[in-house]
Amino acid sequence: MNTRTILTSTAVLAALGCAGTYPPPTQQLADVQSANRSAVELGAQSNPNAQLHLKLAQEQLGQAQAAVEKEDNERAEGLLMRAKADAELAIALTRETSASTEADKAIDQSNAQRSTHLEQGAPR
Repeated sequence: MNTRTILTSTAVLAALGCAGTYPPPTQQLADVQSANRSAVELGAQSNPNAQLHLKLAQEQLGQAQAAVEKEDNERAEGLLMRAKADAELAIALTRETSASTEADKAIDQSNAQRSTHLEQGAPR
């Protein structure tokens, strides 16, 4: 074997070795945990749609943690992306429900005040 073949083979193997390592998705893991906590704190468990997406996020987080333990970091990163999307959807659904409830309360209060003024003979 000549020196050029050995050097080429060594360079190819070194490149493959570097490309084969995929760093653990530690930041994504922290982001998903934070999003899950936020969803829980906002009350996602009391909204059926939000509760479903929170549950999916928690399941995917568990699967991602298992993948990290097996050093399958690329798969873990994909699971964490899905988990974060589900957790953020749970947050959005919870906020939507809260905003809708507050809007309904404001409308009811406005209607009650209007009715009171009309009963007292106030002009329209």
